[in-house]
Amino acid sequence: MTNTTARARNPLAFLDAEIDDLKARGLYRRLRVVESEQRSRCVIDGREVITLSSNNYLGLNTHPRLRQAAIDAVERYGAGSGAVRTIAGTMSLHEQLEAKLAEFKHVEATLTFQSGFTCNTGVIPVLAPEGATIVSDALNHASIIDGIRLTKAERRIFPHADIDALRSTLRDVRAADAARTILVITDGVFSMDGDIARLPEIVEAAEEAEAIVYVDDAHGSGVLGRNGRGSVDHFDLSGRVQVQVGTLSKAIGVLGGYVAGPASLRTVLEHSARPFLFSTSHPPAVAAACLAAIEVLETEPELIERLWDNARYFKAGLARLGFDIGQSETPITPVIVGAGALAHRFSDRLFEEGVFAMGIGFPTVPEDKSRLRTIVTAEHTAEELDLCLAAFERIGRELALI
Repeated sequence: MTNTTARARNPLAFLDAEIDDLKARGLYRRLRVVESEQRSRCVIDGREVITLSSNNYLGLNTHPRLRQAAIDAVERYGAGSGAVRTIAGTMSLHEQLEAKLAEFKHVEATLTFQSGFTCNTGVIPVLAPEGATIVSDALNHASIIDGIRLTKAERRIFPHADIDALRSTLRDVRAADAARTILVITDGVFSMDGDIARLPEIVEAAEEAEAIVYVDDAHGSGVLGRNGRGSVDHFDLSGRVQVQVGTLSKAIGVLGGYVAGPASLRTVLEHSARPFLFSTSHPPAVAAACLAAIEVLETEPELIERLWDNARYFKAGLARLGFDIGQSETPITPVIVGAGALAHRFSDRLFEEGVFAMGIGFPTVPEDKSRLRTIVTAEHTAEELDLCLAAFERIGRELALI
């Protein structure tokens, strides 16, 4: 082969082949583009739709107090923070937000990260060094899985929500090494199915094994517990869960993640958590808006009440129509249809009818459990939810799903 021929070959040709494969299996998707405020009704790809695919549970991303806080922060501090936290990127707003979060979560300290994903990939390796054992629920979020992959710890996976299997695993690990560090990790709310972790039983099992409990509460923050304090507060387990991870990107309505726990954890993470050490800190507007969001949670609990009223109403409507909605216990309600191509077809037809509900297939969920993941918010009206249910019924019958 000549050098000219070698140079003419495309070394990235395998990407085109992968795209062709996605198209052949009906799984190719392009990104939907939002062209307006993201509220219960918004403009996506030029069409006004009722959205059931936003994590904006409480509508805080457009709340007047958050808007004004962001504007004021830009005017006072500028657009960016200028550096990583450990150099010149720790601003007074970051410190205020973390102090407020610690008070809100009833812990000694919190530390914010650029996202919930980077929080898990930064914290888990610190808590589970070589020689430790991580015991993780089989349906934990991808960021937890990636965080575990970054460690040299032993990994044990227990079947989803199987407390007997968890107890058995913990007994085996502890019997093999009485001094070993054990980290038990679970989502607080499982993002694809909407079920809540069996935290009281998980905590009891962990306490028996003298293990650390680590709860990722991305979809519980702002949704469960008093004033949205999360799943740990929901079960009245404050003080018994050593590490809580939350997000500022979903119900809080802005961007970022945080870890809440003892002050010693914060101090060690400041010195060793790689995403914290090597990423520029949040812009002032983000930190200020997050701070305002916590204040809204404390003073406007009616938003959470409205969210749950809407969730119960919509969930009951889907069940009445005969859809498979799994074991959901939260505003996340899957509509399980089977094959990924069918889920995407269902989603596309709903979009044509003015409802945005994203289809989700493998590898996010097993191929035979592909679904539409719906999330209602506090902003949806009963009229909007009825319109969505009517569209689900029409398209569901058209596709022989009900």
